[in-house]
Amino acid sequence: MSPRAKGSTQERQPQKRAVSSRPALPREFIAQHKQRRIMDALAELTSEQGYEATKISDIVRRAGVARKTLYDNFEGKEEVFLAAFDAARDEVLRRVEEGAADADGADGGWQERIEGGLAAFLGFVAEQPTLARMCMIEALSATRETTKRYEDTLDSFVELARRTLPREERMPDTIAETLVGGVAWIVYQQIRRGEAERAEDLLPELTEFMLAPYLASA
Repeated sequence: MSPRAKGSTQERQPQKRAVSSRPALPREFIAQHKQRRIMDALAELTSEQGYEATKISDIVRRAGVARKTLYDNFEGKEEVFLAAFDAARDEVLRRVEEGAADADGADGGWQERIEGGLAAFLGFVAEQPTLARMCMIEALSATRETTKRYEDTLDSFVELARRTLPREERMPDTIAETLVGGVAWIVYQQIRRGEAERAEDLLPELTEFMLAPYLASA
């Protein structure tokens, strides 16, 4: 065979396709990422225009997904809201518990744990103003179920406060509910004014608010 003929044979041989070294993302990871985008989109939209005015078409457009993708993961708008609320609640509760525990680890007493928990809560509000508005304002009027979620979450914070505050017989049985409710109201007003990013400025005031009844009775 002539060199030319040999070269022609080589040219006819199929070239091997380059194989990507990048591993394929797991389907579960992709599904969770899409769910997160949908939840974030709803939080942004409810913060901007309210729950009632937010439509499914708005959510999928903001999230950059197909309508079918939303319904493959959620039954509807309310379920998206509740999923976003639950994720935010779990995150802020974790931060508050860690903040209180870190203060305790630094040889602090109950006062330092209260301040550490408050600092973590206010830090979350400042970092996530959209989620904070959704959870502390929109949840109160969106649907019955979102309102119940808010009330149940407030109860979780009350229980956390009871475990941290000292036992004082002279205090009324409802002192934890009063203090947690007062903190929630003050932060609610801060968010309503559009000043969620400055929530950490409230730390001295809210710490004094939580400690004052106990220090006064000491």
